[in-house]
Amino acid sequence: MEAIEPAYGATTLLLIAAVAVAVLLFLIMKLKLHAFLALVLVSVLTALASGIPVVDIPDALSFGFSNTLGSVALLVGFGVMIGRLLEITGGAQVLADTLINRFGEKRAPLALGVAALIFGFPIFFDAGFVVFLPIIMTVARRFGGSLLLYAFPAAGAFAAMHALVPPHPGPVAAAEALEANIGLTLLVGTPIAVASWYVGAYLVSQMMGRRVYVDIPEALFGQMNGGRDEGIDDGALGTGAAESRSTAQASKTRTAPPAFTTVLAVLLLPFVLISFNTVLDTLMTAGVIEEGASWAEYLKLLGQTSVALLITVIVATLVLGLRGRSMADVSSIFDDALGPICSIILITGAGGMFGGVLRLSGIGDALSSSLSSLGISLILQAFIIATLLRVAQGSATVALTTTAGLLGAAAADANLSSLQLTLLVVAIAAGATVLSHVNDSGFWLVSRFLGMDVKTTLKTWTVMETTLGLTAFLISLALWVVV
Repeated sequence: MEAIEPAYGATTLLLIAAVAVAVLLFLIMKLKLHAFLALVLVSVLTALASGIPVVDIPDALSFGFSNTLGSVALLVGFGVMIGRLLEITGGAQVLADTLINRFGEKRAPLALGVAALIFGFPIFFDAGFVVFLPIIMTVARRFGGSLLLYAFPAAGAFAAMHALVPPHPGPVAAAEALEANIGLTLLVGTPIAVASWYVGAYLVSQMMGRRVYVDIPEALFGQMNGGRDEGIDDGALGTGAAESRSTAQASKTRTAPPAFTTVLAVLLLPFVLISFNTVLDTLMTAGVIEEGASWAEYLKLLGQTSVALLITVIVATLVLGLRGRSMADVSSIFDDALGPICSIILITGAGGMFGGVLRLSGIGDALSSSLSSLGISLILQAFIIATLLRVAQGSATVALTTTAGLLGAAAADANLSSLQLTLLVVAIAAGATVLSHVNDSGFWLVSRFLGMDVKTTLKTWTVMETTLGLTAFLISLALWVVV
């Protein structure tokens, strides 16, 4: 669905967006209205207030909701199935123990973050975060303390790689719009992403975790006895599977945990498959591979996130789930894993709905046109425009691609060097990262999976995303001044 002709100017639309966010926070934080209901209600009211024709409002609501569900529902579902198998078979514990042995107990959060940086190279933020959750929870349960100490270094690593490093779609699209060299963007973006993660996510999360206590959410991860697979409670096999419970328990007591190499192979499989898609896309864009080559398209299909995770679920079922269990037991485990995520998926979709309404109202276009002629440094202009677009409509990808498109002509006229163009891409990506809040579907994904209320998520996740983005921008700005 295309953006509707704005009914008001940028100032009025920004005021409407600000009021909508305030009303949403009031409904959720003060009146304790369920987040899903509050998001849908505010989306309808925002659509009316922003001048979207009444006849188009149903389509406007379904636009953001269906687009978000289309990208999130399958990967979240497959992700928790993989995660549940890793947890219930002891695989998560095996991997966690190996990481701790390599890094030491005091460096457990650092170990999780470094692993996420490596795994985050080819995979999107949300997919990586969901697949990594059982390892995070296992480590957090073992050492205690706030969940933020362990979850945020990993989540911040996935966010940094997704925002700043090709072959992720955001930096690739921005590099194309600015005619920057994708290879150089990769070479420059990777160390900036790592440095930004260490300062803006890892160090900040450790300070945050000592001040804000977040417990492991019982609904998703409270039944697994530290991931050691010592038994299944009555809910773990789901309704109608009581007859297989004693058999499953008996078989599990005889089954040793999987080998580290097996667990690592299962975890690496989606990353390898997804890399087929992301890397081949980059090579096609660069002209190295012919556009539409049949063999490449087949590999790209395997690398579609949902297909890659489906393949991983099947492989995990065969090499982990069926060790001492029947297929009926594994299916019941999957039922138990999928039940608690219904609310997460709906709330995440409703967050996408709210952001979609804001985008369709024309607020992005109106804001862009009013900011495109700022008389300031090009790199600072890039960061400010991307930040304002991010805050106004929620989508980091939209903020990134829109800003790059706006500045493409100005960048060409400025006769910038290849390195400067790359730093401009980083600055835009940094602006599109900061201030994740209630109109961002990723905000709700993190909030629900970590069991945090809105106020806590704003105080923690929003702050960490902001420090991450600001750090990346300051590094790019310093390099811009030097070169």
